[in-house]
Amino acid sequence: MSESQASEIINRKQSHFDLCAQQNVEFKTKTTWLEHVELVHQPLTETLLDELDLSVEICGKRLRAPLVITAMTGGTPDTGKFNKEVAALADRLGLGFGVGSQRVMLNHPEVTDTFRVREQAPNVLLLGNIGIAQARELSTAQLQKLANDIEADALCVHLNTAMEIVQQHGDRDFRGSLKAIERLIHELPVPIIVKETGCGFARETGEKLAAAGVQWIDVSGAGGTSWVGVETLRNRALQHLGEAFWDWGVPTAASVLELRGLGINLIASGGIRTGMHAAKTIALGAQAAGVALPVLRAYVNSGIDAVEEYLLAMMTELRAAIMLCGCERVADMQANRAVLSGQLLEWAAQRNLQSINDAL
Repeated sequence: MSESQASEIINRKQSHFDLCAQQNVEFKTKTTWLEHVELVHQPLTETLLDELDLSVEICGKRLRAPLVITAMTGGTPDTGKFNKEVAALADRLGLGFGVGSQRVMLNHPEVTDTFRVREQAPNVLLLGNIGIAQARELSTAQLQKLANDIEADALCVHLNTAMEIVQQHGDRDFRGSLKAIERLIHELPVPIIVKETGCGFARETGEKLAAAGVQWIDVSGAGGTSWVGVETLRNRALQHLGEAFWDWGVPTAASVLELRGLGINLIASGGIRTGMHAAKTIALGAQAAGVALPVLRAYVNSGIDAVEEYLLAMMTELRAAIMLCGCERVADMQANRAVLSGQLLEWAAQRNLQSINDAL
């Protein structure tokens, strides 16, 4: 990578942060389809709300609630400050936290501190991050160093084909991606989480990843932030392509259904805005939910106290939803706690996912 390319990545990271904070970067018409999931109310409960167990284990660490603040940023002073403050809050609340792509660290080691949050968040579940195009080219030792440099508990490898092809100088060659993931699963000491970047997952991809030994997927489905949209706003050179694919992807609810029954643990992100959303994804089959854009906007608009207020409200709502479904803990939120309708039900039928659900 040339010096100019590396500098362009740093500029892009700040641009991504600013665009997400200030512009309309969400899907235009497509939603998460969580509005087509209805949780079944159980009026007779034998639970004490304050003692309801929200804890889950992700990548060997216990969280106090099934929520992860998913990968967003790093690489500039502003984004570094955001990472440190939000990670410290996640640590205090018992949630997970992921940094943005660490690609820039490869050629600009001086920005590594913007991804380092261990001093502020010694116990947080910390997720590193690298794109599949880079993971394919880097040695296992280099990727391990990326994780070690920030003391990450796991490394997210993100699949971002749609996002890259609408960039003027984005990656175009993704050959060898599955082979690279298989290598990392077998050679990297830290767990791998394969994640999308807002376009979701289909079952065919999930089956390949399951066969490769992948144990964790962050679905990052359609309906929340469109990273195709972000890149279209950032660089108008390929605007026609970006506009065509702004709403491309499998909605978050459908993505979770697509991957059910494969023996893979799921984090459901992509348009998760409320505790009710999180509860619905868990009933569909996810182990945890991921949230990003509302955290960034709360931080930019009103600071870290607003982020805490938002996350506490989300946890309170999630706790209430689980109780009202007649459950005492997160693990009790099974498929029989939810009823599907509308486009999600039609998708499940056409994709033959109903038989998969019935077998669970």
